Amino acid sequence: MFRAGVARTRLTPFWGVELTGWGYYLERRWQRVHDHLNATALAVDDGERTAVLVALDLMVIDDPFTKTTRERIREATGLPPGSILLTCSHSHNAPAAGGLLGVGACDPFYEDWASRQVATAAILAWRQREPATARAGHEDVSGLSFNRTRPGGVIDPRLTVLLINRLDGSPLAVVANFGAHPTVATELRPWDVSRDVPGMVCDGLEAALPGATALYIQGACGDVNFLREFSTPDRCDEPARRLVERALIALDRAEEMADPVVAAASETAVLPTRRWTREELEGDRREAERRLAADDIAGWRETIGRVMTNRPDDMVRRHGGDERKAVRAMCRFHLEWTARMLRDFETRPETLSTEVQAVRIGDLYCVANASEFFSPFALDVRQRAGVPELMLACYANGRIGYLPDEHDIAAKSYAGYQSPKYCDQFPFTPASGPRMCDAMLHVLGCCREMALTRCRRMENLVE
Repeated sequence: MFRAGVARTRLTPFWGVELTGWGYYLERRWQRVHDHLNATALAVDDGERTAVLVALDLMVIDDPFTKTTRERIREATGLPPGSILLTCSHSHNAPAAGGLLGVGACDPFYEDWASRQVATAAILAWRQREPATARAGHEDVSGLSFNRTRPGGVIDPRLTVLLINRLDGSPLAVVANFGAHPTVATELRPWDVSRDVPGMVCDGLEAALPGATALYIQGACGDVNFLREFSTPDRCDEPARRLVERALIALDRAEEMADPVVAAASETAVLPTRRWTREELEGDRREAERRLAADDIAGWRETIGRVMTNRPDDMVRRHGGDERKAVRAMCRFHLEWTARMLRDFETRPETLSTEVQAVRIGDLYCVANASEFFSPFALDVRQRAGVPELMLACYANGRIGYLPDEHDIAAKSYAGYQSPKYCDQFPFTPASGPRMCDAMLHVLGCCREMALTRCRRMENLVE
């Protein structure tokens, strides 16, 4: 029998914790709580296998956070780590649990507490499982987002939604998956704690489905933002309102699954990277040292700032309009990232190992990776997987930064050239994204095979 449980705990940080992203060395310690951050867990089983999805209202989590949290869940439930999926909303009005150099200091006490809160949500969801039914659907939603890396670039418009009902027909849990950078609220309230659009979607779904607890799974948004026109007080709720409307339409058409099968698979993908050259490292250091010594801000947009920010003028505004302060912060970053990399860049392996994971709940599949995934790769996975109800969970089980396509790698863009610096990694190559896609398809195939094995076994029992 299919069973499901859901639970939620708070992740709102205590006073003094910095929010992550949005600029270099801003010391963006939050000033107000606009809306609370949560960890929301959904646990499901089919009588044989169990899987747990946990949606975190954090910017990113790293491998140690994932490992520690999964171990806490395993100790209480006995669940294998590979059946536990942790994924972040990527709100820029939230802390991170796993440092990104220069874009928000992490607090070890908060990280440990957040891990315990995430584990608690998962454990409670697992303990509260009850007989349930499931249905899933999707809609393509246009007019909300755009590809920020190139004019006319592709996006993944797919909104996928899962509804879990109790046996009496009342809603228990709803999961929505869509990909777009959640920075609508950040533009308006950069010093507030907030879930941004993902939180508004959850609130809207819970209002429309009384009794349900909602999870938002962030999709492939490495190259995608919500339209900037939504970052105004009178329009900031539009993306969430439209996503909720379309989610309800998808669910209205969806049919109840017959005896949903649960499966989970996880493996390590080994992605090719390119070693930094000594000239690249020393070039960044020389420019930073020269500018700091001479207090020189001339032409920084064409040199030090070209890849450090997508929006140079906004970076100055985020430093209070002080251009010198913004340039000094970028120079500080260059000195710190190169000092860290120069220690061992010649001996590091020229590959990056990272987890990919898939979870199946009946007709719905969810495939996860730790990157800021680009849209062309998302569309490739969708096309090759051939699964109508497919969720892409990014920022999951770790963080490897942006996974750009060949276009951005060749352009040495923010995603292709800056992200590996604050992640303390080598840059990805044109082969990295396709390798990730292949790994994601492989774990999806493993989930299919597990389900087929169970079905064959059940057929044998019937015979």
